[in-house]
Formats: sequence, C-alpha cells, structure tokens
Amino acid sequence: MSDDSRALAENYDYAVGETASVDSRRDRIAPVPEIPDYLQDTYWWAYLHPKSFYFFEREWVVNLILWGNMRRLTQSVLDETRPEPGSRVLQIACVYGDFSNRVCEHLDESDSRLDIVDVAPIQLQNVRKKLDGRQNVGFHHQDSSALTFPADSFDQSVVFFLLHEQPEDVRRKTIAEAIRVTRPGGKVIFVDYHGPKKRNPMRYVMKPVLTWLEPFAMDLWQNELSEFLPESVQPEQVKS
Repeated sequence: MSDDSRALAENYDYAVGETASVDSRRDRIAPVPEIPDYLQDTYWWAYLHPKSFYFFEREWVVNLILWGNMRRLTQSVLDETRPEPGSRVLQIACVYGDFSNRVCEHLDESDSRLDIVDVAPIQLQNVRKKLDGRQNVGFHHQDSSALTFPADSFDQSVVFFLLHEQPEDVRRKTIAEAIRVTRPGGKVIFVDYHGPKKRNPMRYVMKPVLTWLEPFAMDLWQNELSEFLPESVQPEQVKS
C-alpha cells in the first residue's frame, strides 16, 4: 500500500448528498473541512486508503475487533434510541459494518431520519453505497469537532467508537459539539472503550495493541468518559 494517503483522500471522487434540505445547502456553502493531521498520520491505513474497505467493511471483521461484541453494542444503541415519530438522529462519524443500516431501519419504524457526518469524503462515499435506497438518511461532509449544524438541530446524537481515536483536545470538542447540536431534553449516546477490570486477562493483550495502533485510546482506559464532558453538564444528566 502506498502511504500517500493525503493525495488519495483528497482526490477520491465524492458527491454531496442531493437531499434538498437547508442543512444540505449549508453543507455545500460551508468551508470544506480538511483531513485532520491526527487522522492523516495515525489512521490513514484504516479510514483513508481505498483498499481499507476490502478488509474492514465486513461485519465479522468489525465483530472480531470488538471481541464479539458488535451485535450487542449495536443493539444497546438501538435500545437507547427511542425517538418520537418524525425525529432527527445524528451519527457522528461513519462506522464499518452494518451499524448505520440497522440504525436507519430502526428509525424508519417511527418515520424518523438519520444524518451522518464524517470528515473523510471517502468514508461518506462508502456509507452512501451501503445505504443506497434508504430514504431516511442524509450525508454531510463535516468535522466532528466543528459541526456546522445550528444548535438544537437533533433529537438524539450517537458517537460510536470515535472518541478513542481522537487526541484529547479534539475529543473534548467533539463531545461539546454533539451536545450543542442536540436539543435540550434530547439524548447523546456515547459508545467507546473503557478501562478493563484488573482481573481481566484481555488487558494484557489489548494494552500493547492499542498503544501501537490506537495511541489515543489509552486516555479512555485511564479516565472515565465523564471527565471529558463540558463543565456545563451536570452529573445527574449522565447515565452509564
């Protein structure tokens, strides 16, 4: 594989969604976000190279990476996502596997809509192909740490295994943005790594793997997610 991922990411063909919504028009006139350096330097092989999809875009691979927990974790998101009819749900960052398809299907039962954002055009093109034919989904080329949606745009937001891939400053901004664009009384769902119990033998396997491949993930081993929340969030608003 060539490591010239920046050229690949920038030259890969991408078409913005044709949905005739105000948000779609805003996306087209907003400045195009650049691929962040941390993503470029650390995760180009997983998210920016076209050949990455041949390996990662398989449900069994995603399930293996999560040690057999993908179905259970996806179901936990669906169980938490119980919107009123006609609601809008935001998925912050694309997810390999069948996650987005299942969320779309789940929301379709209540005539609700899913909007997906990602900073990498190649990821958006991939998810568009996966969800081709779905009528209740929109796609937006945006940076999770600087969303262009107005405040309170969504009833619920989902951040699924993104935060462990971001440096702390970007992670804090992403969390703050997810909260900002979710209406008061709505719900923001975070699913990510946490520190294993001391007696769990997998800690000795995962620690060197994460340190090597996902260097920012150790933050979530050593700190509770609540420690990265904005000060404006009250403890009683957090459920784990």
